[in-house]
Order: sequence, then structure tokens, then C-alpha cells
Amino acid sequence: MADGSNSAAITDDDLDGLRGALEGDALVSGDSAWDAGRQAWNLIAEQDPALIVHAESAADVAATMTFARDHDLRVAPQSTGHGAAPMPDLGGAILLRTSRMASVSIDPGAQVATIGAGAKWADVLGPAAEHGLAALHGSSGTVGVAGYTLSGGLGWLARSRGFACNSVRGMEAVTADGEIRRVDADTDPDLFWALRGGGGTHAVVTSFDHGLVEMREAFAGSLMWPIERAREISQAWREWVAGAPDELSATLKLVRFPPFPQVPDPLRGRALVAITFVYAGDAAEGEDLLAPIRALGEPYLEHVDTVPAPALGSLAGDPEDPVPGGGAGYLLETLDEDAIDAYVEIAGPDTDVPLIQLELRRLGGALDRSDPAHGALDIAGADYLLYGVGAVMSPEVGEAIKALFSRIEERMAPWTADHALLAFAEQRPDLSSCFPAATAERLERLKSERDPDGLILANHGDG
Repeated sequence: MADGSNSAAITDDDLDGLRGALEGDALVSGDSAWDAGRQAWNLIAEQDPALIVHAESAADVAATMTFARDHDLRVAPQSTGHGAAPMPDLGGAILLRTSRMASVSIDPGAQVATIGAGAKWADVLGPAAEHGLAALHGSSGTVGVAGYTLSGGLGWLARSRGFACNSVRGMEAVTADGEIRRVDADTDPDLFWALRGGGGTHAVVTSFDHGLVEMREAFAGSLMWPIERAREISQAWREWVAGAPDELSATLKLVRFPPFPQVPDPLRGRALVAITFVYAGDAAEGEDLLAPIRALGEPYLEHVDTVPAPALGSLAGDPEDPVPGGGAGYLLETLDEDAIDAYVEIAGPDTDVPLIQLELRRLGGALDRSDPAHGALDIAGADYLLYGVGAVMSPEVGEAIKALFSRIEERMAPWTADHALLAFAEQRPDLSSCFPAATAERLERLKSERDPDGLILANHGDG
């Protein structure tokens, strides 16, 4: 396996050769753009690679792979770096930044978006909407399409449409041998399977053909109450979503808005319990579905309306600028009254926790319907997701957040599934903790076949 042991032997002539082979740039420590180039979106990730390459094409990626193999380095692809926190040490690796490869083209007839590996979901939403189409993006438009797809992210339409990775029609990828390949169900079904939700260690994807869905608008919004009502609101949410149609997706959050100037005044420094939802249907039907929540009484804040499809990319109110964050996610098989009591006990009104939010998300629907045509991530295998995130403003806060996650894991153990979702498993588990045994074994076997020297690094499942 490549370990970077010879990286110190890279000469100026070697670097000149790499730079001459690239349309983009190669950086070394001391270059003026070095610090900006190694900064991930999640600011807690300390990335100190041997080299940085800013790729502008699949040919650049191939040249980088060849250089890495010839110089006993590894390659760590990265677009935005939202999921960079679990990355292994990069001292013997090239950090391959793909953010310049952000092209998006829409084929409205085929309902497909061809998306460069460096694009963010925000780059896709507007062009798709021009044709009355929407992507199966996540809760934040700032998230990179590549990491989200490879690790199996899920968003507002997942209950009705499934995981976005399973809507992918094909890919362009560079394999560990430096070859640029078309990967789809016909040309390379095994690699196509692995790259849809199985992590990013089997090849470096340079573009995706994502299937789109017809949608111009949705009935969506948020309602918030003082956190003192957390148990009442949480139990009502549990009962509401238990029988919800697949077209309704909803989250519940115990949220503590930081006292930062960029937080709107009505939210700044407040602790609230929030319900955020999307109904992929008309407003009249949506209001009927919302009736049990309306019956809880007037919220502290409410914004509910029919919104254009691109607005769903900012509905959750996730940060739009890089932040230092620590998170962890757990799948819950069930959510009974006792589980809600435990949830409120952890982060409700009688606690002082170092989290911005502790969120429950209803899964089920299409996320629980298996299909032989799916990729490595077939189904969620649980009905709810519990996810917490805190702002790591100091090492002491970081340790407090880790300690709280340990407590959450212990307290919620009676309801927790025996596996995690890779996209939310920031604690960097091995593949066996995220997939059924047969799936994990197949992913590991394909890794050994397609990348026997372990050239490609990713934030999960590295051997």
C-alpha cells in the first residue's frame, strides 16, 4: 500500500513535470495559495497533505493519479470538504481538489443533470428549475454533489424518491490505474454499484449523470416554539409523522441558536423546538396534513408557504459559510414515547448542551423499499435518524461535544439500530458498521481488486 514514505524525495523537476501535465495547479507548502487550498468547509479538519492539486478536468485527475502512483503517494479527492473531519492523516497524500470542475448541464427530455465533481447542489437547483425539474439534493445547497452521492446523502424528497445515489444513471470516473472510464450499469456494473452509496474509495468520480424529477414548487416551511414545550411538541411530531404519506418529509429539532451577528434577531441566542417539513403536493392537501401541528397552538415563529423548488436547498437554515463543526448520527429502529422522553432529557429545556441542534428525521417510505437495481446503499433499514451537531469553537468545546455524543449513544441504545448511515457517520466507522455483512464484504473485495495498492483515500472505509 502506498504510504507516502518517498514523498520527501519529490524534486523540483518532478513538480515541474506534474504542473506541465495539468490544466489546473499543483501547490506545495509555502505557496501563497496553500492554506486556502487545504482548508475544508468543516474547519475542524486539519489537512496537511504532501501536495495539493486543483484539477480542472478528468485528464488532470488521471495525471494526478499517475504522479501519485509513481511517487508512492495516495490521492484524497475532495470538492467542498463538508465531510472532511473523519479523513485520515494526509501527510503521504495529494489533496485533489475538484471544486473547479463544477459544470452543470441539463437534458430536460431525459430528465438528467450531468454534474461535475466539484459542483455544489446550489449549482444544480436553478438550472434544473428552468425546466420544471428538481434534483434529489440534501438539506443544504452548499454540500458537494460528489461526497453526498458517494456516501449516500438524503434530502427532502427521499421518502418519496429514495436515496439520490440510486437516481444516478452513469458516471465518468478515473480508476486507480489512471484510466478515464464511463461507469454505468452496462459498462461496469460492479464499480457502478460500489460508487452509489458505498463511499469514494473505489475510483475518483469526475462527473455524475443524476436523474431529476418533475417538480416546480412544494408546500414547505418551519414552525418553532419555546424549548420549554419540547416534550409536548416532540410527542405530537412523533404521532404526526408515524402515519405520514411518503410525500411528506419532516424533521424535529431541539435547537440552540448561537448569539452570532449573522443569526437573525428573532432567533439569536434562543433555544427553540422546531418542526420543518416539505410536502411534495399542493397547499390545500398540505394544510390538511398540517392540521395536527396547527392544533398545538400559535408558534413563536412560523414560515409556511408554497415555495419554488430551489428554495428547498436553504429551507433547513444550515450555515452557508465554513464552520468548525462536530457531528454524529444514529439510526433508530423505533421511536416510542420513552424514546422521545430520552431525546428531550438529553437536549431539552432542563439541560445545557454544547450542541446547536439535536435533530430527529423521519425515514421510511422509499428509503425502505429494496431494489436489485440499487447501488451499495439499498435501504436505510431504520425508521428514524437522530443527528446532532455542535460548533467546535475551542478544543474544550470539542471534547464536551464528544462526551455528549457518548452519552447520547448510551441513552438511546434501546432504540438504536445496529448500523449507521455512511453519510452521517462522522465517527469514521469501518464499512461493517454501515452495511450488511455481505455488502461490506463485496465493497472491500472490489476495493482490493480495483485499487490493490490503496491509492485512493476517502473519509470512510479506508483500509
